[in-house]
Amino acid sequence: MKILVCISNVPDTTSKITFTNNDSEFNTTGIQYIINPYDEIALAKAIELTNSGANGSVTVITVGEASTEPTIRKALAIGADNAVRVNANPADAWYVANQIADYVKKNSFDLILTGRESIDYNGSQVAAMVAELLGLPSVSIAKGLSVEAEQASIEREIEGGKEVVSASLPLVVGTAEGVAEPKIPNMRGIMAARTKPLEVLEPIEVKPLTKFNKYSTPPARGNVKLIDENNINELVNLLHSEAKVI
Repeated sequence: MKILVCISNVPDTTSKITFTNNDSEFNTTGIQYIINPYDEIALAKAIELTNSGANGSVTVITVGEASTEPTIRKALAIGADNAVRVNANPADAWYVANQIADYVKKNSFDLILTGRESIDYNGSQVAAMVAELLGLPSVSIAKGLSVEAEQASIEREIEGGKEVVSASLPLVVGTAEGVAEPKIPNMRGIMAARTKPLEVLEPIEVKPLTKFNKYSTPPARGNVKLIDENNINELVNLLHSEAKVI
């Protein structure tokens, strides 16, 4: 089984986020980047699926500039067999999806996995867009995934329970927590990653559909008001007049 895993290069959640150029650009100075955690789940599942069958391979693809290569090398250290980097700034989800779809059209895969969303923009768009561009079925926010022969079974959470969806390969799946446990690269994997193939491709021409005009950080949290446990009337009044939740 040939599996393609789409990975994003995202800021670590511990990084301090600031903006430059009149808040119109993200400030990358001092930012530590990581593999998008949901994509890491997808990668772990891809490795699990190929290890359980014969003649399996896992390719990771990212749309990004040269600065993303340490993230790609980590994916290779975790267990991907080879990697592809489309040498471009990932302008928006539409742009990224078109780059990935173009690669898939030239290199067939049985299964395409992405994370449910990236933790920087939380768009949840790329998986569905890639599937639409390729004319393939897609299932989002998968909590479980198994493949037997040419048939995939995907478990999703719904209100009040869960649903199980079946689909034939090839297929695009956006993975969430529960599909697999992320893997930590060991020393052998880190050493092997240095020699695994990393192909760099030039992007196709695609006009982004969105533009970011300005960024802003969330407002600072207000001061905490402590209410005496015996003063229930004051608590109710504040919830009504200030918090406006009742």
